[in-house]
Amino acid sequence: RALPSARHFLADPGLRTSLKLRCFRPRQRTDIVAMSATVVRKVSGLQFPFQTPDPFLFCVYHYDEYPAGDGKMRAPKRGNGADFDPNAPYRMYHGERVPGFPQHPHRGFETVTATMKGIVDHTDSLGNAGRYGHGDVQWMTAGSGIVHGEMFPLVHDDGDNHLRLFQIWLNLPSAKKMAKPAFVMHWAPDVQRATVDNGNVQAVVWAGTLFGAKGQPPPPDSWAHDDANDVGIYFLTCAPGASVTLPAAKGGASTNRTLYFFEGERVEVGGKVFSSKSAIDLDASIECAISVPAAGAGKETLLLVLQGKPIGEPVAQHGPFVMNTRAEIQQAFSDYQQTRFGGWPWPDDAMTFPKNKPRFALVDGVETLGPGGMPGLKGHHEL
Repeated sequence: RALPSARHFLADPGLRTSLKLRCFRPRQRTDIVAMSATVVRKVSGLQFPFQTPDPFLFCVYHYDEYPAGDGKMRAPKRGNGADFDPNAPYRMYHGERVPGFPQHPHRGFETVTATMKGIVDHTDSLGNAGRYGHGDVQWMTAGSGIVHGEMFPLVHDDGDNHLRLFQIWLNLPSAKKMAKPAFVMHWAPDVQRATVDNGNVQAVVWAGTLFGAKGQPPPPDSWAHDDANDVGIYFLTCAPGASVTLPAAKGGASTNRTLYFFEGERVEVGGKVFSSKSAIDLDASIECAISVPAAGAGKETLLLVLQGKPIGEPVAQHGPFVMNTRAEIQQAFSDYQQTRFGGWPWPDDAMTFPKNKPRFALVDGVETLGPGGMPGLKGHHEL
């Protein structure tokens, strides 16, 4: 069966279990085809959340067509506490009137929230905060434990508030799972991009290096912090008729690499034509030719590439906690119940900032302003 339209959800699951997460995958064939003597190693029908290779844990493409706000950044409808309807124009998630994810804990991994359009308000138990979007990237190391909230305020009451982003979970090795929590903000003008094939392919590099563009530095305890781990996160927008070659990974065959065809009509990857949304595991030691037909392609084709050397350790996961053993998961729940990972310093569980506040990052008590026009919301840099 074909996938539904590209209105998919951000499944930062808060306190939901991984079993419940799986229930949001649409019913469809997930045939797996093994390929030999080719750059394409395996093909499977795309799931939501996307299936991911080690060192990644989770990936979801989030597209919500939020309408104009009501002047108080609220949506027209009221949430039911768990609004994840993939067929609706937009979702409220765990929000009541402002969509999003009120405060919830994490331990043992990292979140990379890479935005294309729209606004996210972040708050956490360390007292850090931010408003970001329109191409900005937030990279957070949960480490030993953090509580954070991610709300999607409808800051425009005179027009739409569409939101498009990826949230990607990157695992931490056992030696770093109890690292000090941290986050970094990379503003859109600093996020490097490359244009190839005479402008037919636009590549945004959120991690790693591609076509001469380099991702911004991750937090210090990230698996991606060591270049030898060959972590790459690339977002490609291909026009009809586009042709590009994904170079071999510097880690060669020891690097896991998956290409996701998640929006568009048709694409050819490594000599195989795809007309249905797919997760395509690649041999990273071989360069991979990608092309979009000039005729019949219709709209732009969107691709995501995740790559990295595997951590290669056992994974025990229960909802927002990812450790190596079940005992460590039980300890995470116990620690959270006793300490609340430092408590919640904000007046609201679903914290948002004033409508006209510019994009900003508050880290360790120091606030820096992000890019943008009036006031950080108009005249912005969009992908």
